[in-house]
Amino acid sequence: MTYKNFTVETDADGIALVTWDMPDKTMNVYTEEVMDELDAIIDAVVADDAVKGAVITSGKKDSFSGGADITMLKKMFDIIQNERSKDPQKAMQMLFDGAGRMSKLYRKLETCGKPWVSAINGTCMGGAFEMSLACHGRVAADSPAVKMALPEVKIGIFPGAGGTQRVPRLTNQQDALQMMTQGSSLTPSRAKAMGLIHDVVPPKKLIAAAKAMIAAGLSPVQPWDEKGFKLPGGKIYTPAGANLWPAASAILRRETHMNYPGAAAILKCVYEGLQVPFDTALTIEQRYFANVLQTTEAGSMIRSLFVSLQELNKGARRPEGVKPTKFKKIGVIGAGFMGAGIAYVTAKAGIPVVLIDRDMEAAEKGKAHSDGLVSKAMQKGRATADDKEKLLSLITPSADYADLEGADLIIEAVFEDSGVKKAATEQAEAHLKPSGIFASNTSTIPITGLAKNSKRPKNFIGIHFFSPVDKMMLVEIIMGKRTGDKALAVAMDYVRAIKKTPIVINDTRGFYVNRCVLRYMQEAFSMLIEGVPPVMIENAAKMAGMPVGPLSLTDETAIDLAQKIMKQTIRDLGEKAVDPRHMQLIDTMVDTHGRHGRKNGKGFYDYQGRDKQLWPGIPEVVGTPKPAEQFDIEELKQRLLVMQALETARIFEEKCLTDVREADVGSILGFGFAPYSGGTLSYIDTMGTAAFVKLCQQFAKKWGPRFKPNRLLRDMAKNNENFYRKFPPKEPAKAAEAA
Repeated sequence: MTYKNFTVETDADGIALVTWDMPDKTMNVYTEEVMDELDAIIDAVVADDAVKGAVITSGKKDSFSGGADITMLKKMFDIIQNERSKDPQKAMQMLFDGAGRMSKLYRKLETCGKPWVSAINGTCMGGAFEMSLACHGRVAADSPAVKMALPEVKIGIFPGAGGTQRVPRLTNQQDALQMMTQGSSLTPSRAKAMGLIHDVVPPKKLIAAAKAMIAAGLSPVQPWDEKGFKLPGGKIYTPAGANLWPAASAILRRETHMNYPGAAAILKCVYEGLQVPFDTALTIEQRYFANVLQTTEAGSMIRSLFVSLQELNKGARRPEGVKPTKFKKIGVIGAGFMGAGIAYVTAKAGIPVVLIDRDMEAAEKGKAHSDGLVSKAMQKGRATADDKEKLLSLITPSADYADLEGADLIIEAVFEDSGVKKAATEQAEAHLKPSGIFASNTSTIPITGLAKNSKRPKNFIGIHFFSPVDKMMLVEIIMGKRTGDKALAVAMDYVRAIKKTPIVINDTRGFYVNRCVLRYMQEAFSMLIEGVPPVMIENAAKMAGMPVGPLSLTDETAIDLAQKIMKQTIRDLGEKAVDPRHMQLIDTMVDTHGRHGRKNGKGFYDYQGRDKQLWPGIPEVVGTPKPAEQFDIEELKQRLLVMQALETARIFEEKCLTDVREADVGSILGFGFAPYSGGTLSYIDTMGTAAFVKLCQQFAKKWGPRFKPNRLLRDMAKNNENFYRKFPPKEPAKAAEAA
């Protein structure tokens, strides 16, 4: 029998090699067709007496599988949205059955009576790793390309195809919970140490090693199906369990503030599932999975962090009809922290880069930044000496602008000063080829104004990175008034080449991310002045789902930078553009107390290495805080989230943002807006525009006009319209491939 997505070849020893290689896909993914074919292959292996067992591997280089296809999850949500209103009971049954399809297939594989071995040659995520765990043997290639994970919690769900039951039956419960609740990736060596795979071998010996397991008499019965099976970490009700489970629940609450139903479901599945027979445990998992799929959090996170994120990463906003750019040379002007970081991610993508600064010493220092980063990666086993040599060979430090000759793209990352940027632009353009694109990594200065320094404003664009460049995954691409489609296409091609997520912003002061970040920090300043205890502000932010409290974030970005921004805003827009109370607060922190933030070890926090604590002297600046009992923690949480969402709605009305996906994905990746909400506009849609506007009006009356809802929101609230229906994103040319 022939299959579309698999080939099956049986050798002379009676071992079938099942190779998964989906046509027209760069990565294998689970679709209904794939599951149907795998189901048929299991039957064929069982039916053929000449076949002793099977090895399943991937035909893709450095990739086993990315997990479930988007269309499968979309089908689940279609059931929830379309069928539930017609027949709730039928819809629930359909959802339950759909949630269990993959789990039942894997259970069939592991109980088929013949041994299966998973030969993992590359990235193995989600459902693919769950299938591997259902195999009786697991062998991984000893390669940096091999990463295994159950990352479903990161998109609002959890490993629902047996993952919550097999992992804690193979390794201790603590490691199992940590792996699944964090969605962390495992190297082959770590996976073997945990007992999740059996062996790690050189890539060229992978298939041979997998077949050897079967030839050596691998049992076709899983440990948990054997009589007398004992859990690696012991039973739930043991002294060890008594130490683990109360702590695990407390840690979950501390880390998630119970904002993530998927994470809580993992603990429930493991706790309940380990006390019953395996098949019953799978049913428990299936019920929790079907329940979590119906939560608002899962729907919002899957839409933003799975569907929209992949569409944007695949160039959903790229202009059509512009030929893709294959970069042969990139220029970076400015070898400071940002420029050096840009050079690093460019070289890491395999693109030659010239790093320019005022003299060779500064340029060499910029290259040394890359040396430091790749050296740290080597210490963690994420890079080799060959990787380091190759990466550093791609970076050419220079003090001569003539070395930019022939660059496809030049990125200016000099000091945030219009005059300095003007000089850099003029010197660089003298060596930029006619078809080349010039980009500015400005964070505050409008691109349209900077483009006046260029002889080719159509080829001038903003590419705004965030610090640290090597870790932050979002990049804002800023369109000036005269920026052309080619410049946009080249910028997007570059951002995608360095494996970051691009969002497109029309020119505006502060762009998108910085405007919302400033609002977040400023709301905290207002709270301080109102007498809210600093620790309560920070805790309210974390309880609301923000990764970093606003005072801590102010320290990280530098308090003296906030002072400069405020003063520049007053110069540009007038005294009323900045709350005078905020100006006085920041001036006192910087000028009176010399507290500039983390960079000088003194900000709203005191710093000693990695340790920090709130500065006891804050009351000297804002007065003695009032008792915490005088403040409603839920209102504080809402104020911090509402202010950011409201600013996004204003930016959207100004048409600086034009795509709802970019607003949501950008808010999560750019400033960490409560991921469980799906992003700032999803937050509004979930609450309902009418309810959101009403809440803004209440806050405006109580806390000031900064909460006044904009016209777009007020108009939408009349019919309770939501952003995703009113501004539906353009359908992507190609659906994203995998989770």
